[in-house]
Amino acid sequence: MSDLDRAKANLAGHTLCLVKGEDMLVFDGRGIAPMMGLIEEGRDLSGYSAADKVVGKAAAMLFFKAHIKELYAETISKAAADFLKEKGLPFSYGRMTERIVNREGTGWCPMESAVLTTDDAEKGYLLLKQRLAAMKK
Repeated sequence: MSDLDRAKANLAGHTLCLVKGEDMLVFDGRGIAPMMGLIEEGRDLSGYSAADKVVGKAAAMLFFKAHIKELYAETISKAAADFLKEKGLPFSYGRMTERIVNREGTGWCPMESAVLTTDDAEKGYLLLKQRLAAMKK
């Protein structure tokens, strides 16, 4: 079984599963929080395969920044798929949606909207940090 197949198989009941060989990381945090945390702590995720419940462009940028080898998304936004294609990061998905909506269902996800105008993962990461800091106030 491939790392990606193992990540997909262990996603049930969780929001994110990362697999590289015998190492498996499983998370239940919402949105981009698990990936932001891993990146901020300096965790080396190079070569991991990832399975995630919902991937918008913000999450796609974080997976790219973290050097994830391949990605499966149960739901992916068109902007995320376009970004991943452009960057050459292999991905598959269950369903594609035009956009990721906020938790209230009233508009764009604030993380997705924060990165819509850039295709630079480093700039996107900084924009996400700024948005998260502003939302905590």
